[in-house]
Amino acid sequence: MPVTVLFPEERQTPDELERGVFGPDLRIVKRDTKALSELSDADCAETDGLMILAFPVTGADLERFPRLRAIVRMGVGYDKLDRAAAAARNILICNVPDYGTTEVADHAIALALTLRRGILLHHELQRKDPPAPWRSFQNPMIQRLGTQTFGIVGLGRIGTAVALRAKAFNFRVVFYDPHLPNGAELALGIERAPTLEDLLRQTNTLSIHAPLTPETRGLLRREQLALLPKDAVVVNDARGPILDLDALYDLMRDGHIAAAGLDVLPQEPPVEPIPKLLAAYRAKEPWLEGRLVITPHSAWLTPHSWEDTRRKSAETMRAALLTNRPQNVITPEMY
Repeated sequence: MPVTVLFPEERQTPDELERGVFGPDLRIVKRDTKALSELSDADCAETDGLMILAFPVTGADLERFPRLRAIVRMGVGYDKLDRAAAAARNILICNVPDYGTTEVADHAIALALTLRRGILLHHELQRKDPPAPWRSFQNPMIQRLGTQTFGIVGLGRIGTAVALRAKAFNFRVVFYDPHLPNGAELALGIERAPTLEDLLRQTNTLSIHAPLTPETRGLLRREQLALLPKDAVVVNDARGPILDLDALYDLMRDGHIAAAGLDVLPQEPPVEPIPKLLAAYRAKEPWLEGRLVITPHSAWLTPHSWEDTRRKSAETMRAALLTNRPQNVITPEMY
């Protein structure tokens, strides 16, 4: 029987790239569904490999795939995949950790600079009717970058890329990551905080780059965010549930946090009742003017990163199904 790879989330893209990687040994099936539950029993019965872009995969879903041997998450995060259930059925779960590193790092720095240089603030004020006076003015979020500490939570691939970019802009760069061995800071010429609390107390611009795990879910709540110096800026293009949006709202509302840039939200897409910070943003409440940027989980995407995602995902699936050397394997114990 042919070895079959199923793409359940059709993105209307040609598959020449994937066919070039798979060769004649793997058969591609594409479907356009809203959830795995919409797949036919026939499709599930013949699937050996499952390509997942955004769908969750539950234990109940896996029961419908008697031949399934590998799932490739076409991205970094794997918190929506039931790894324990997959392991119990001897199904490999793999991810693609290196498809959009530069894009996400660039986006984080872009959000930080858009706020720290007052670009968004001036943009909004200059298109008022009537426009604001044609002059510069002091605002707490606008600071000389060389006087600021740029704090990073999580120094993996993306966090490291962000650190190098922030350093190039003359920030003092400090990070917190309890999972890195001693000396990582020496290789990059940056500083390391021994605890999250120590990092926050000295951070003027905070950038979050940790994965979503039981350890990091809700990592930054009111108690932690309140440790940031007054007029801090917060950037998150990692995972929404790491950051408590209600706490961020309150601390921005009372003026302790100057501004924030968010590419991710706790629930995506947002549904009612939406977080009060998002509601204020959409309502264009005057107190928030020029202080908040929200982008729709778009940090990763360029034509180049999408091509990388497809190619690397196909390479990972081929290795999982046709070789004894699978790549980027995610086990139930990994966080």
